[in-house]
Amino acid sequence: MLTAMFLAALILITVHSQETEETITYTQCTDGYEWDPVRQRCKDIDECEIVPDACKGGMKCVNHYGGYLCLPRTAQIIVNEREEAAAESTSGRNNVIRRTPADPHRAPPNPTHQIQCAAGYEQSDHNVCQDIDECATGTHNCRADQVCVNLRGSFSCQCPPGYQKRGDQCVDIDECTLPPYCHHRCVNTPGSYYCQCNAGFQLASNNHTCVDINECDANNPCAQQCYNILGSFICQCNPGFELSSDRINCEDTDECRTSSYICQYQCVNEPGKFSCVCPEGYQVVGGRTCQDINECETTNECREDEICWNYHGGFRCYPKNPCQEPYVLTSENRCVCPVSNAICRELPYSVVYKYMSIRSDRTVPSDIFQIQATTIYPNTINTFRIKSGNENGEFYLRQTSAVSAMLVLVKSLSGPREHIVDLEMLTVNSLNYRTSSVLRLTIIVGPYAF
Repeated sequence: MLTAMFLAALILITVHSQETEETITYTQCTDGYEWDPVRQRCKDIDECEIVPDACKGGMKCVNHYGGYLCLPRTAQIIVNEREEAAAESTSGRNNVIRRTPADPHRAPPNPTHQIQCAAGYEQSDHNVCQDIDECATGTHNCRADQVCVNLRGSFSCQCPPGYQKRGDQCVDIDECTLPPYCHHRCVNTPGSYYCQCNAGFQLASNNHTCVDINECDANNPCAQQCYNILGSFICQCNPGFELSSDRINCEDTDECRTSSYICQYQCVNEPGKFSCVCPEGYQVVGGRTCQDINECETTNECREDEICWNYHGGFRCYPKNPCQEPYVLTSENRCVCPVSNAICRELPYSVVYKYMSIRSDRTVPSDIFQIQATTIYPNTINTFRIKSGNENGEFYLRQTSAVSAMLVLVKSLSGPREHIVDLEMLTVNSLNYRTSSVLRLTIIVGPYAF
């Protein structure tokens, strides 16, 4: 079957010499074969080895006898060895050379007659026909933009890689219009192309695939915290800082500016944080709240004959014996005017000294102090009134029972300030007995509302 595929043409030359008579038959091989002077027969040409880029589009080149095939890379090839031998034996038009019986396997060392070679071949020093490399000798007619490829007995003008023939011209192949070679972007160049990646990506080692750039590891652009995302990154700031307009640097957050209620008294901004401070006489509690310091327990500076009275934001020293003539001290803070003294008949029988502290700008109306009789007499009537210290009408005394009354703050007071209010309880009976007692209340208004 293979024998029928090839045509034979015989060129016969008869040479007569004085020494011997021999007949030399020159054999011209068909296309796809070349003469093997050692084995003295035509052998197959492996086009897959000598033809550059024999197959395109990812196909694989498979040589066969007299030609080659371009097949998918997954194709399986089965070779029939018997047909191979038959193909090589029948590819020539005549494989016989008759020489002298003395050495039938070797050409005469000094032939006296030249052989005739086909076009594209020339006689060698060993009197055999060998291929002429037109590409090396410069006898080809390929254009300057073409590549000369030597063939057995001829040559071929081909376009360089990245170009294709269009008529007689070699035209650049725009690889970017072919199936996508590049992951992101393709840039065509004369005879070739290259791939580019979008921002945030870089080419992998295969120069086609784009892989994410971890900007946080490569060159951390963030001032504080960096988080990598696909194709980009995100900057974040530590607590107490906020991203600036460039989304990279961090600026201190002025917490004191964002809220006026963050601290009870005063907010002090610091890099990345803030702190609360309190005025003199107070201490910070819980980071934000101001609490009064009881100086009477910590730094009591009063004399021995004085008592220390703590109020919101400070303290005062008052005499242990507040009694004034003709009153005498009978118990702690209680002064009595003796009945034996005639002057005492026109004065309240007793004066009790009390102290209290309230915050500045306290909400009104507000009950602040209760006065109550300590001694109850039968068949008596008790009445209560503000005797002094209420010139501006800040207080109101509301009787709550027969023996008690409540002092009500009706106007807001701002500190620091001290008010002395005399609260009087008048007692009378059916026998026209009359007596009174005074509670002298010292009200210290602190400088702040806390």
